[in-house]
Amino acid sequence: MTTPTELPYKLACLCDLRDRDGRLLMIERRKSPNKGLCSPIGGKLDTGLGESPHQCAQREIQEEAGIDVPIDRLHLMGLVSERAFEGKGHWLMFYYRVLGPVEVEEADIPEGRLRWFEPGQLAELPLPETDRKIIWPLVDGHDHKGLGEPSPHRPSLPGLFCVHIDCRDDRLDWVVEQTGVDSQT
Repeated sequence: MTTPTELPYKLACLCDLRDRDGRLLMIERRKSPNKGLCSPIGGKLDTGLGESPHQCAQREIQEEAGIDVPIDRLHLMGLVSERAFEGKGHWLMFYYRVLGPVEVEEADIPEGRLRWFEPGQLAELPLPETDRKIIWPLVDGHDHKGLGEPSPHRPSLPGLFCVHIDCRDDRLDWVVEQTGVDSQT
């Protein structure tokens, strides 16, 4: 194992948008990172402006999907830290689920092509290995571990996970540092 090197740390968000049929909106990426692979909508926080992770998710959804999602529909579902991703940098990503369905047309955008996929299709898609082996299984495992039966005053929310992934030396070692349900009352 190599010793840790000083690499830039980048802050980003990933946004999980679903339609009325439960399909997931993904980008078939034409740009790095993850060029040639499928990823959820997302992007880097504007740290120069002091943008919050929620504000970043809201902005990225507007820029990439063309819809305005109120911040109160963004549910933090996961924190993902990646050490030495592609040997170029460390990442801290805030994984958000948009509560409730959205309507977005499939389209070409600067980052790639927006497409809807059934959750069962994810295994067949070209995905980053971290997503395939770690992030999507955690999302699936926390999808319905919220607060129980939904009501008008308390919707069922997905659970929360925090994972650290070590991507050094072309391997993926990871540890789930926290897992559980939302503590909202």
